[in-house]
Amino acid sequence: MGAYKYIQELWRKKQSDMMRFLLRVRCWQYRQLSALHRAPHTRPDKARRLGYKAKQGYVIYRIHVRPGGRKRPVSKGATYGKPVHLQSVADERAGLHCGALRVLNSYWVGEDSTYKVFEVILIDSFHKAIRRNPDTHRITKQVHKHREMHGLTSKAQYSPAPLLPLIHVLFVKFISNKQFRTVKWL
Repeated sequence: MGAYKYIQELWRKKQSDMMRFLLRVRCWQYRQLSALHRAPHTRPDKARRLGYKAKQGYVIYRIHVRPGGRKRPVSKGATYGKPVHLQSVADERAGLHCGALRVLNSYWVGEDSTYKVFEVILIDSFHKAIRRNPDTHRITKQVHKHREMHGLTSKAQYSPAPLLPLIHVLFVKFISNKQFRTVKWL
């Protein structure tokens, strides 16, 4: 096993005494810092899996988000919009703060009773190392401006909305034959 595999195994066992203590101390440290700040990666294995490379043009920002908030007033029972993950909120705030950078992805770092902490991977789309690399060239296109607002990061593609009733999720197609009628689930 390589070094990243060992780090990954450590992060999988978050309930171990060592990790619980480490996360508690780190969360205390993050609370003393500003809500959004540039930082070295805490989880190099996770950062690399989500696209981070240790080269020029890649930046990591750490951000903490306070969960909860006011209950939205609903007119005539019509609710608009979808529920959003706190990780998506962190992506959006980092994208607003660093307007010239493109949000690539983000990952969970820690949480306490007040905040959830995420690290957001950003890319400088005007850096020559990014523009000349065929692997990362696609993110320099104008289509990817503020991709976090369009739900193009990994966490934003999944809505935390509760599952709709089964009949709405699965489409039922009745096929009538001479003798019987069967249900086909698509």
